[in-house]
Amino acid sequence: MSLLEFQRRMAADVLRPLTNDESMREEFDDGSSMSDHAAAYVKPNRHLSAFERLEIYNRQYWFRVSAALKEDFPALETVVGAEQFELLAREYLATHPSRSFTLRNLGSRLPGWLAAHPEFAGNCAELAIDVARLEWSYAEAFDLGEFAPLSVEEISQLDDDAHIGLQPHLQLLALHYPVDDLVLGVHRRRLRVEAASQASNRQASSGSHSSLPAPLPEMDGCDIWLAVHRHNLVVYYKRLAREEYALLTVLSDGSSLGEALEAAFLHSSINPAEQASSVSEWFGNWAELGWLCSAQRTPIANPERIP
Repeated sequence: MSLLEFQRRMAADVLRPLTNDESMREEFDDGSSMSDHAAAYVKPNRHLSAFERLEIYNRQYWFRVSAALKEDFPALETVVGAEQFELLAREYLATHPSRSFTLRNLGSRLPGWLAAHPEFAGNCAELAIDVARLEWSYAEAFDLGEFAPLSVEEISQLDDDAHIGLQPHLQLLALHYPVDDLVLGVHRRRLRVEAASQASNRQASSGSHSSLPAPLPEMDGCDIWLAVHRHNLVVYYKRLAREEYALLTVLSDGSSLGEALEAAFLHSSINPAEQASSVSEWFGNWAELGWLCSAQRTPIANPERIP
């Protein structure tokens, strides 16, 4: 067996899902013995069989990726409950195992996967999907790059034919539930638990998920439009007017300023006299927050993150 064949065989076995009691499966899907399979390429030692040695790696892989997913989606775990989250995580990771050198990317497909498999969210699927989308947007907003923002003077010179870029870290979300406060509350609670844990040295430094809030009662639906962005290495959530969200979204698709303005106020309840005032206020806020950049995206001289 070549080294490449060994690596591929072991990777396939390590990624094989555990049993419900977190042990390595004793049989393959075809019913053949996992012990015989392990013995064909793993040597036993004085204390462990080939199966037991392979099981160590199989279990540690799943323990690590499951813990990483919990760390990135604590509010989702709170919403669906710890047991349901374990099931959800197991099914998701079996479909989308780690394919990157960094665990940062592990949950990138979770919001889309959950939308396609809402049965794993229990009786609060739509709420859970919104939470998953927001938590992944948090990761994106923290990590993605930043380009030189447009100045107030540059913005004032834009005409209807102008094309504007948005900062890569700016994430735009249309949600069916007001989950921003919920997610912020869970994340802040987790940070407090971790801080108390480290100070007392009575718990693991990662904190205890059992100290998070219990599964929440049913939340009333309420459409919101949200911007998730980074400023001075801190991620913030900002609620937007529907028209403000639409304007940013159309601009991000590459439309001209004139086209975006027309699309944003289509079927709007804002009367024409107030539209100009609203646009002026929005652009002022966006300029202050540094959300707008050239469509060519000029690199910033001293970026917070490397694009």
